Amino acid sequence: MTAARARTGRPPLTEERKAEIRLEIGRAAVDLFVTQGVAATTGEQIAQAVGVSARTVWRYFPSKEACVRPLFTAGIDMLAARLREWRSGQPLEEIFAPEYTTGFQLVAGPDRATVGALVRLTRTEPGLRAVWLQTHDEAEPAFAGALAERAGLPAGDLRPVIQAAMFNAALRAAVEHYAWHTADTEPDLATAEAELLATLRTALKVAAGGLC
Repeated sequence: MTAARARTGRPPLTEERKAEIRLEIGRAAVDLFVTQGVAATTGEQIAQAVGVSARTVWRYFPSKEACVRPLFTAGIDMLAARLREWRSGQPLEEIFAPEYTTGFQLVAGPDRATVGALVRLTRTEPGLRAVWLQTHDEAEPAFAGALAERAGLPAGDLRPVIQAAMFNAALRAAVEHYAWHTADTEPDLATAEAELLATLRTALKVAAGGLC
């Protein structure tokens, strides 16, 4: 029997398809968390919503709260790329100018209203809060590397590390501020997008101004 004939079953999933499945699981988890609460949501329900087995969910994620991680990490690479392209003398907040944000998602969710609800849940759900903070913690080295590359600084230089920490903290504070102060409003998608980007630009402007 040849090797070709000996092979059975489905072909292995590509990394791209695995990423798509993770995102689908994340979106399903968010919908369930928002509509019925984290405590009432099970891994089996998340799996059923996606059309996969519970075993598949646990293969990708260690807990139901961790399922939302792909939604939080969606914008990290794009943000790092924008930091590398940030021109000398250009105000930092302009990396969120409309001409640079077409197709950009800081948080990849079904819609901005759901994203706001998810971030609001991080305030009361310790498991989700841990995932949210861990995502930002893991993003910092990517931002520091981008800033070091932009400035031509060696690896390990303290300056881009501090700059990345400030940038990262400003992003987190801006998204949380937006989410927590829009709890009682239901703007359309375009309005929500514009309001979130305006909040991000304000936060970066404040961070770039430093302390006085």
